[in-house]
Amino acid sequence: MSQPSLANAIIKRPWLKRWLMPMANCSQSLDVTSSESTLQEESLSNFGAATYRADDLIPEESETVLLALKRLPPKEAYDRVFRMRRAFQDVPYLTPLIREIEAETKEREDLEAMVVARRK
Repeated sequence: MSQPSLANAIIKRPWLKRWLMPMANCSQSLDVTSSESTLQEESLSNFGAATYRADDLIPEESETVLLALKRLPPKEAYDRVFRMRRAFQDVPYLTPLIREIEAETKEREDLEAMVVARRK
């Protein structure tokens, strides 16, 4: 069963089309040989190919999940791998902050555990 497409509704509304086209063009490389309207329809129908879907975050450690992944249609499996690869190529935005907080926590624990001895 295929998912419903919003491409026709978006194309009928020029303001919405102008707003979404930059994002659609960014998410998919366009075929230069096709007509412009076909390119726009294709890019709008594939809008969001680079964004995660909820099920992309399910851990693959379960046998049931691995079996479900094998049963995915080829296009859906390709899109899933594409989204995952895209995510790994992005610049990490949260990891540096996590490392900074971990270092602060370790330093705080070290300072709290420090015993100050008076000289005699």
